[in-house]
Amino acid sequence: MIDHAITEGMRREDFMDLPTPIDAMDNIQAVPADHFFELHERLDKELGPGFSVRVGSEMKIEDYGVLGLSWRTCTWAGEIFDRSERYMKLLSNTYFFEVRKKGDLSDILLHREPHRKGLELSNEATLSATVVVLRAITETDINPSQVTFKHNAPKDLSSYHKVFNCPILFNQPYYSITYKTTELETRTAKADYSINQFLVERVEEETKGIQVSSHKLTEDVEKLIKDALPSGIPSIFQIGEHMGMSNRTLTRRLSENGVTFRDLIQRAQEEVSKKLLRYTDRSIAEIAFETGFSEQSAFNRAFKRWTDQSPVEFRNDL
Repeated sequence: MIDHAITEGMRREDFMDLPTPIDAMDNIQAVPADHFFELHERLDKELGPGFSVRVGSEMKIEDYGVLGLSWRTCTWAGEIFDRSERYMKLLSNTYFFEVRKKGDLSDILLHREPHRKGLELSNEATLSATVVVLRAITETDINPSQVTFKHNAPKDLSSYHKVFNCPILFNQPYYSITYKTTELETRTAKADYSINQFLVERVEEETKGIQVSSHKLTEDVEKLIKDALPSGIPSIFQIGEHMGMSNRTLTRRLSENGVTFRDLIQRAQEEVSKKLLRYTDRSIAEIAFETGFSEQSAFNRAFKRWTDQSPVEFRNDL
């Protein structure tokens, strides 16, 4: 919210009086809900109607951490709402979604009662961000069929029409956003069952406040590396992105188990190459490719370093 307010003309100095210090925000997981709603109210006054939907439309799926990554790899678009009641507490303990299917249309209800102005604005931002998330996971430009709000309409609706691009109703019984049922059944662009299951386990652990043990984390990283090797050696950034961690956090967590990312790359390459040499009749060149090497000569040198044998000698000894 602060970053977006600055892009709209405010200065960092304008936020030095916040109850949660601005310099402390990078090192905390959450702020009190009242502080959050108060900031919504302040920015609405400073930057005018529609700031809430504008900031919601700037959300990136990566902003939701491991929960967002699990959304990206789920099977169909509407699956993210099926999980929301169980896992939404990773983002907030103040609301949840409910899907009500009505034939060709599905209403997605946002359950959070607006007992103050900041809550009304936060609900607007949440529904605005929902549009962004569904577009991101389907990689399409789908628009809602209708959006409803329980509170009164602001004076200027230009930002609302730009973000939602559909009929917008105020003073309604629910906060909701409606999509065609077939659109919520759209297969996501990066649907991947195995990675999704892994990420859901991470979400479950984070929800319970349990940190993955360093040993389990190391095993998971190795598995992801092995899966990626046929397409080339993955970077720590790619693996961290799959796991919902920054490079720095992943490096630190691996070091807790006495290994580096480079150690795991080499260990995975050695294990995969030995398995292929032992149990398949693939050529050395093919095995080199399958273990992330672009040249057979580089693979031969690495294998010799690992085992004191060439790949051919290793296979012949078997």
